[in-house]
Formats: sequence, C-alpha cells, structure tokens
Amino acid sequence: MKIAVLGTGYVGLSTGVCLSEIGHHVYCIDINEQKINNLRNGISPIYEPGLESLLASNMTAQRLQFTTSLEEGLNDAEIIIIAVGTPQGDDGAADLSYLEQAAKDISKYVAASSIIVIKSTVPVGTNEYIQTIIEAECGFPVQMVSNPEFLRQGSAVQDTMKPDRIILGSNDKTAAEKIREMYLPLNAPIILADIRSAEMIKYASNAFLATKISYINEIANLCEVVGANVEDVANGVGKDKRIGEAFLQAGIGYGGSCFPKDVKALLHTASLYQVDFSMLKETIAINDNQQKLLVKKAVKRFGDLQGKKIAMLGLSFKPETDDMREAPSIKIAHSLTQMGAEVVAYDPVAINNAKQVLGDIITYASSVYDAISQADALMIVTEWKEFTQLDFASLVKKMNHPIIFDGRNCLEEEQLKACGNVEYYSIGRPVIII
Repeated sequence: MKIAVLGTGYVGLSTGVCLSEIGHHVYCIDINEQKINNLRNGISPIYEPGLESLLASNMTAQRLQFTTSLEEGLNDAEIIIIAVGTPQGDDGAADLSYLEQAAKDISKYVAASSIIVIKSTVPVGTNEYIQTIIEAECGFPVQMVSNPEFLRQGSAVQDTMKPDRIILGSNDKTAAEKIREMYLPLNAPIILADIRSAEMIKYASNAFLATKISYINEIANLCEVVGANVEDVANGVGKDKRIGEAFLQAGIGYGGSCFPKDVKALLHTASLYQVDFSMLKETIAINDNQQKLLVKKAVKRFGDLQGKKIAMLGLSFKPETDDMREAPSIKIAHSLTQMGAEVVAYDPVAINNAKQVLGDIITYASSVYDAISQADALMIVTEWKEFTQLDFASLVKKMNHPIIFDGRNCLEEEQLKACGNVEYYSIGRPVIII
C-alpha cells in the first residue's frame, strides 16, 4: 500500500518507519525543512533504540521517503495517517490546533478513495469533528478510522512491530477492513470498535496505568512508616493474575509526553460532561507529591540544603529516551536550587534537551564521575542501566558525604555493602546505613 504519514514526531516517525519495514511504501510529511533534510540523511530527530537503522535500511530499499510537500506525499496515497501533536492546553484539554490545520491542509489533495487515520491522541468525538472539517474543505465524503497508538518511549520500534493489540475504530466497516489489512503482516490481535470507543480506549488505558503507578507509590509511602518493604509487597501483589506485575515499581512518579497529558485530558472530558472523576484527581495529586519526595528526604537528612552539592544522575523522564517532558528531574532541580543547593547533573542522552528546559540553573557534567566529585549527596532520578552497574564503592569515595537518595530503587543491599560506608535512602524500602 502507499501510505502518507503527517508529522515526523515520536509517533509519526516510528509508525512510518515500521510500516515501511513490513513492506508498505511510506511518505513521511513534515513542514520542518531542517528535520526533513536530516531524515533524508538518515538522522533521526528523536533518540529511540533501533529506529535509525530501520530508517536507513528502508530508505535504501526505497520504501521510505521524506518530504515537505503535501502534494507529493499525498499523491495516490491509499491511507493518510495523521500523527501530529495534541499538546495539553492551559485548561488541561488537548490542544487540537495542529490537528485542525492538518485536516485543512490535506483537504486540498485528498482523494475520495483515501482513508484518513487519526493516530494522534484525541478526546472522544475528535475524529467526527475532523471529518466535518475535511469534508467541508474538499467537498466530498471521506472515510475516517481512529487508530490510537500505545508506544512506550525507549521501545517504540518493538511496540510497533509486536503490539499487544491494535485498536481500529470506525463507523465504516470497509474503511476499518482496509486498515486491518495494512496491519496484517504484524500478526497482532486487532480489536474493532466504534470510533468513539476507540478514542476512549487510549485515554482509559493510560489513565489506568498512571493510577496504578500512583497507587503503588502511596503503598510505598505507607511501607516506609510501618516498616514494610514495597518491593516484597509489589512482588506478592503482582503475582495475582488479576492485577499483574507491570507498573508496580515504586519511585518518584510518572512523567513523559503521555501519562500527565492524557490523565488531565480525560479529567477535562469528564468535567465537560459533569462527571466527577475524583480518582483521577487523586492520581495527579499523588504523582505531583511523589516527584518532590527525594527533596523532602534530603531536607529531612540535612536540615538545610544551602551550599550543598547534589549530584543528580538522570534527567530524562525514563531510560532509553532523551524526552524531558514532565520529567521528575525538572521539579527536583528547581526545588533544590531554590533551597540554595548546587546541582550537577549527568544523563547519557538527554543533556541537550535538559538545557532547553532547565537552562543554567544547574551544571551539566560530562560523566558520572564529574557529577559526583565532592558531592554532599547523590540522587538517582532516572534508572539508566549504566547507573545500576556503576562501581559505587569507588564512587562514594569521591563524595564529601557518602549519601545516596535512590528515586528508582535501582540499587540492592549487596551493592551497598561493598561501599563500606554509606547512607542509602530509597522509596518504600528500609533505610540502609553501613
């Protein structure tokens, strides 16, 4: 099939590259000329393991092309996938302005036989709304399919090639069947639904996972005061097949481009229909408090952070991505510096993006050892694998005080025993002082 993808952000690029990998001919379209030029040279604008190699191989096979021209990209396209951003507005609602503009833009070139797929995360009713825009502009009926994405940053290629399920929402069975055919090479479960249910599935899924994270974090906070270990608790709870082990890792809360935005968007939708979704309000409040937890622990330990040097390991909201959106490191850095602490941070890939968000309020180190030298405390904020494999016995000797605040429960007691002299504070687990 010939497929056009509007938007070369995280979702659009991952989708376009992987659809070309399974044999389709894909045009990725974006108005950003510099981004398109880089992509034509095999340079991805996002850090995502495995993406650049697939990008290069499918360009070589001439199944994948990039353009800024809608006319070129949409010419003879059987399927048009819209994957533009829907950022959070000031009121918590999804901002549909990019989607609206995309609808107007494609209307000039869309064919009556083309199927339009919205992959962007959108509130219930958006597909129907966008359909009215396109039809008003082009003057003939169009077929719409809602196809929400469930990609995890850091594993987008795997999630696209081996999805848990593919959701197709349409009020036109012929259109849904065409998109089902597009995905057949993936051999994945395909769930057909009406268009509004498909839109709701995306929000319901992300809100549930965010709530699960906030729940285990509340359990972790209770474990600390009653003397239990949240990892033992989560292990026991997660073995229940009705609950499952995923997203039961206690820490300093969720971040990223999806959970914070989608939870608030669903809450906004509920308020529009006068539904008091109080559980989501608590999910958000718990997460906001959890992101401040390491700073609270540091204040409790030191009393005053004025003049203290804090080494921060990790800036991105999760490992295997350079995404800084809603990253806990942002609140932590601001809180520490406001209290007079000197923050020196290291991240394997996110430093450039962090500079755009945090500016010069913190110092950026070129290595773990540079960050930790003469530090009064270490905070582990992102659970990069390389951090768990560090020689902490050597690291703590470079610190003024061998004090570790682990926001992701990365380290185990055996690693700490090798240090000889260390204070270790984690989330929902007993304090270790050796």
